[in-house]
Amino acid sequence: MALFRIAARTPLAPAEAWRRLTDWERHAAQVPLTRITVTTPPPTGRGTVFVARTRLGRFGFDDPMEVVDWQPPHHCRLEKHGRVVTGWAEIDVREAPGGGAYVGWTEDLRVRGLPRFCDPLLGRAGRAVFRRAMRALLKDR
Repeated sequence: MALFRIAARTPLAPAEAWRRLTDWERHAAQVPLTRITVTTPPPTGRGTVFVARTRLGRFGFDDPMEVVDWQPPHHCRLEKHGRVVTGWAEIDVREAPGGGAYVGWTEDLRVRGLPRFCDPLLGRAGRAVFRRAMRALLKDR
């Protein structure tokens, strides 16, 4: 699996950073060729399921995820249960001294059928995509 971690500091209050990072549908605007559908009723919590559908032309796949740990506004763990993409992701938000928040995104990503020697490339690609997504989600509007 390709393990990567992204960390940043934001001037947003921890609760606002948490709200933005766990607004699952908003992630789709930041991840190319992807739309996200939450398949369980609100509010988000343990047991929430959502699916990221990535499509390029006729090729596409679903990346179903389930919230397995929910401790707002500090920690969330997702498990990926797809036929193509598996693994897990964790989002952590902590108050920063002097205001704002530290945010962390850790993900262990696996693409079925992709040889292990591709893990470093997969990790770099995942880090780049999710760093961009995290920055955009936390950006002041």
